[in-house]
Amino acid sequence: MRKRLTQRIEEEQAIDLTPMLDVVFIMLIFFIVTASFVKETGADIHRPDSNTAEKKEDASILVAINAQGEIWIDQRRIDARATRANIQRLRAEKPGGSLVIQADKQARAETIMQVMDAARQAGVRDIALAAQETL
Repeated sequence: MRKRLTQRIEEEQAIDLTPMLDVVFIMLIFFIVTASFVKETGADIHRPDSNTAEKKEDASILVAINAQGEIWIDQRRIDARATRANIQRLRAEKPGGSLVIQADKQARAETIMQVMDAARQAGVRDIALAAQETL
């Protein structure tokens, strides 16, 4: 009799972890879905300062130009002659987006113009130059 009573008490004291695991799993899904992912260009860029800089939300193509004049797209260094082809490929993936050029303070204007010309030849009309917003 006593053995049955202790078994019943042990069964009643057991904690069911299934509801807690369900809640944790749902929270994990929620955080994954609502997380925002930052696109990186792959180059270390020191953008110039600007008092009138505005945030551009729908930038689907990011091109970086570092101080040495190297062009970076999708965390890969590319040749200046391949800029148009890379921009066309990215534009085909997201046709409605814009292009943002993240040029270093020390980047040459000639390199920036080459990227802008390649973007226009690839069919991109919405081109912006990134700047560091000053307060």
